[in-house]
Amino acid sequence: MSYATESPSSSRVQRVAGTILSGLIVAFLIFDGVIKLIPLPVVTETMAALGYSGDPALARLLGVITLVCAVLYAIPQTSVLGAILLTGLLGGAMATHLRVASPVFSHLLFGLYLGVIAWGGLYLRYEAVRKMIPFMR
Repeated sequence: MSYATESPSSSRVQRVAGTILSGLIVAFLIFDGVIKLIPLPVVTETMAALGYSGDPALARLLGVITLVCAVLYAIPQTSVLGAILLTGLLGGAMATHLRVASPVFSHLLFGLYLGVIAWGGLYLRYEAVRKMIPFMR
C-alpha cells in the first residue's frame, strides 16, 4: 500500500491544506534540529533546566534525530514512517515536560499540538491515512 499517491476523492483544497500543515511541521522540525546541531546556548541551558546534561554532544544527537524525522516525514513515500517516529519523539518531549511540571497548555501539550498537525497534514493529503483513521464512514 503506497501512501504517496493522492486520491481522486480528496479535493484540491484538502490536499493544499494538508501540504501547508505538513510544510509547517517540516519547517519547525528543521529549525528545531538545526539549533540543536549548532548547539545554541539556549538549547543546552534548556536541556539542563529540564534535567538533562547540557552536553553539546547530546544536543547534537537530538538534532540529528529531529532532522531524520523531518526528512522521513517530508518524503511522500516515507511520510507515515516519519510521522510515527515523530510521534515517539514528541511523546518523549511531553514526558520530559510532565516530569518537571512544566505549564500544561504552553509546554506539556505542545508536543500533542505538533503531532495533531503532523497527522492532520497526512490525513488531508492521503486517502490511505483516512482509511486507517476513519473519523467518518
